[in-house]
Amino acid sequence: MQNLTLLDGPKFQITLQRLCRQLIENHNDFSESVLIGIQPRGIYLAKRIAEELRKILPGKNIQQGDLDITFYRDDFRRRESQLVPNQTKIDFIIEDKKVIMMDDVLWTGRTIRAAMDALQAFGRPEKIELLALVDRRYSRHIPVAADYVGIEVDSIASQKVVVSWKETDGEDRITLISDAK
Repeated sequence: MQNLTLLDGPKFQITLQRLCRQLIENHNDFSESVLIGIQPRGIYLAKRIAEELRKILPGKNIQQGDLDITFYRDDFRRRESQLVPNQTKIDFIIEDKKVIMMDDVLWTGRTIRAAMDALQAFGRPEKIELLALVDRRYSRHIPVAADYVGIEVDSIASQKVVVSWKETDGEDRITLISDAK
């Protein structure tokens, strides 16, 4: 198995800060915008982005929530093991808001489709945008594109992209894992 580090250390943090600056360009003070992290791993990205935005825009109300998509996935009935849903935590109104959904890796697009379905249970947003830390291009099953991208990775189906977060994994790192055969 071969591991290639794509991003870590200061470059990881700079990438998050760049994404924040891009969001500020389009959302100004976030009075009409909210951040939604897609469970399970997109919540770490959303929390970090919200934290950085609060540093850049002190005193502004940056609303951030977590969205579970377990039972909106198109493959949840195909699994052998019983699914255990994650927690949804959205304690604000999304009706007529600009929603920025966030996930760590955009690959086939199926997670994003499920997230958009799940989001409808909370109201009708004015607009939905997508922020992905890693965009695995050329792997879509559904025509989905991110509005904001940390890094783009050209990979094949047998490779895996792993995002590690200091909060859960002890370090910030993006790794491309390939099976050596």
